[in-house]
Amino acid sequence: MNHLPKALLTVLVIISLFVLVVIMISTSDTYTSENEIAYNISEKLTEIVSPPDIPRVPLDTVLHRIETVGPINSILISKNGELIAEEYFRGMHSGQANNIKSASKSILSILTGIAIDQGYLDGIDQTIEEFFPEYFSENRNSGKAFITIGDLLTMRAGLQSTSGRRYGRWVTSSDWIRYALDRPLVGEPGNDRIYSTGTTHLLAVVLARATNMSTLAFANQYLFDPLDIKVHGWDRDPQGNYMGGNNMALLPSDMIKIGQMMMDMGVYNDKRIVSPDWILQSIQPLTGRGPIDDYGYLWFRRMAGDNHVIYAWGNGGQFIQILPELNAVIAVTSANQSGATRNYSRRLMRTLDNDIVPYLR
Repeated sequence: MNHLPKALLTVLVIISLFVLVVIMISTSDTYTSENEIAYNISEKLTEIVSPPDIPRVPLDTVLHRIETVGPINSILISKNGELIAEEYFRGMHSGQANNIKSASKSILSILTGIAIDQGYLDGIDQTIEEFFPEYFSENRNSGKAFITIGDLLTMRAGLQSTSGRRYGRWVTSSDWIRYALDRPLVGEPGNDRIYSTGTTHLLAVVLARATNMSTLAFANQYLFDPLDIKVHGWDRDPQGNYMGGNNMALLPSDMIKIGQMMMDMGVYNDKRIVSPDWILQSIQPLTGRGPIDDYGYLWFRRMAGDNHVIYAWGNGGQFIQILPELNAVIAVTSANQSGATRNYSRRLMRTLDNDIVPYLR
């Protein structure tokens, strides 16, 4: 009986050593194959999302489905800096420019950042009084002199809107600048967002006066020429100032270039166009009225599923959409005189989210 415990102890020691060796081998295998396991998990998730036995509809088919949504006349898609889709509808072709309407407001945001980078403007806190001396010499106590460039960039000037039902009266006036500045303060500058093309027109005039160039000449020198973009049309006010935030005509392929430059943090073809700090500042949501209406410096921001979308939006269905997680840019133009409405623009946006974005993941 005295030898039994020693025998059991020996057996237990042998078993313990065997188990320890097995554990060490198993642990070693787990450690060395961690990346492989992670890859396999990713592969399995991909199979769950897109089962191999379910055929995918060709992208061309999806693109042509979009035509049924409304008066779309072009859609271009860039992925990883390469154009992967380019479709035109309703007689439009690659050499034809389209009025991008208020999507040009986002271009004005880029130009403002360039003007600050180049030292033409002090920054977003600079007030507008010095740029309109002829007006403020007559209206010293209006309270409008303290409106800042940042207020213009975020539609928080507080001035009554010149858009919507007031747009016609504004553009038929003899002096767009005075008309916009004469609007009553119906909101608190720096606080209340009031969408108004009159506000962005003031910003375009600020750029012209700060740089001693027309807004187009400034844009050509610092933005359009480096991106090899030609403006095919841009309305002017009665005094000859280029319209800030509307009625600019561009090729859809040039819209892609602007989106790609934003995606690449202000660089295009290895040339610095605007500072990365400005890019980041301009896309931060500062105001918002819903899930598709967050607003930074004249750029909108929303979510398409799990993907962030930074976008320029023009009346009637004009879009530059930037999807950073997917390294993709989508440009869409629509016929401006074919009944394109805000509801159509929202349907188009949903179609892009549901039919196009899944292909870019």
